[in-house]
Amino acid sequence: MFVDKAKVSLKAGKGGDGAVSFRHEIYIPKGGPDGGDGGRGGNIIFRADKDTNTLIDFRYTPILTAENGKNGAGQRAAGRSGKDLIVEVPIGTVVYRLGELRSFEASAKSDTWAGDGPGGGPPLSDSEVGEEKVRQDPPRERIFLADLIEDSQEVIIAHGGSGGFGNAHFKSSTRQAPRIAEVGEPGEEFEAELELKSMADVGLVGLPNAGKSTFLSVVSNAKPEIADYPFTTLTPNLGVATVDDQDLLISDIPGLIEGASEGKGLGHDFLRHVDRTAVLLHLIDIYNDDAGEAYQTIRKELEKYSDLKDRPEIIALTKCEGVDEDIIKMQMSSILAKNPDAKIFVISSQAHQGLTELLRELKQEYFSSIESAQAEPVQDKPFEAVRDDGSGIASEPRNNGSERSGPRKVYPNMVPTISLSKDALKDTWRVEKLDDDKFRVTGEKIEKFARRTDLNNYASVNRLRDIMKKMGIRAELTTRGAKPESIIEIAGKEFTLVEDW
Repeated sequence: MFVDKAKVSLKAGKGGDGAVSFRHEIYIPKGGPDGGDGGRGGNIIFRADKDTNTLIDFRYTPILTAENGKNGAGQRAAGRSGKDLIVEVPIGTVVYRLGELRSFEASAKSDTWAGDGPGGGPPLSDSEVGEEKVRQDPPRERIFLADLIEDSQEVIIAHGGSGGFGNAHFKSSTRQAPRIAEVGEPGEEFEAELELKSMADVGLVGLPNAGKSTFLSVVSNAKPEIADYPFTTLTPNLGVATVDDQDLLISDIPGLIEGASEGKGLGHDFLRHVDRTAVLLHLIDIYNDDAGEAYQTIRKELEKYSDLKDRPEIIALTKCEGVDEDIIKMQMSSILAKNPDAKIFVISSQAHQGLTELLRELKQEYFSSIESAQAEPVQDKPFEAVRDDGSGIASEPRNNGSERSGPRKVYPNMVPTISLSKDALKDTWRVEKLDDDKFRVTGEKIEKFARRTDLNNYASVNRLRDIMKKMGIRAELTTRGAKPESIIEIAGKEFTLVEDW
């Protein structure tokens, strides 16, 4: 079974706890602290594998868990780190982290769904379709994590938690018998969505029954299902065509129809499989009433989906064996009226007519596009500019690595900003008053300390209070009206501002 989309729950390993231990040997009554550190929790690593071609395994193992780190022990014995969980995925897998649910109103506007009403009731009206779709399958924000495009490429998707320090770590000249030990940090835990995008050189597009599967079966070793009715192809197919000792990997997807980019038909689920291709081969049935209109229909869907409309394209009129020359010229003229620069070939897959010339043109177009991409200069960014939306908070443009970075122009409504360094940002914190006797503190550094604090150990909690005092958090809490018995929440852990005796 071919599966190109899957959801999975990931849970990296928790770090091991540090140990509270003191050295005891004969004739050495006070040997000092010797508690070891806990081990690191295991990571969840995705590895691209050329021998894997589907995501079906995630249907049967929807929860992936890495091993926890072991606790520390006496004699400064550190706990063993948890084993990393290595998961093999097909080449071309894109991994997203699923975030918060989108708002109901925004989801209802963007999602459409056709079918019966809830509970088998009457069909929903157009105004009710989006709302019912959101109730049944609420959309989630997707955060890009990784794109595995090379064999054996590895990416850490979920990081294991750090191990806690044992009491030997806290020994000093003024604190010779510390009873402080940290607990291990929890590993990252979240839901992820996987999408498989085929890695092909040429992508086949066209209306249903345009002859895509027949073409692929003739020029390559692929064996797609072929029949004389629409939507015979239900899953993408890959085939390798050899042209003058050069191999071209060709991807065939289910036929597209008008409205495919909005979810109609089958093709909208599989356009991602031609999203990476360097060249598009647009196949059009010579027996269409108007080849130009058929061409324009697919072009509109590609334009709505992504930048596929800008991809190099070659057009082939199919099933042309025995067709009158006047009909061929008429259909070519109809296509040229829509796109005067179109490259059009006349082929017959069944009769093996015109295939060699078409494949050679595809090969030449493919290598030309690769050379153009490699020759495009990459310029370093001399500065960053951000746009101020008037709210007083400037938003920084993002670059996830897929776009080339170059110098950015500054427009009148764009202002350069000065920001803290990454290390300085880690030290920042924020105090939020929840009610009269409860406050929440957020910040990367203070939350990390809180996660590693054992609330059952009064010495560990007092250490966290000391850290808050040194960072200025306690002073801010007092200014906000916090009392000694006020509850402070940090990273989900709650304790009083002053130790409650």
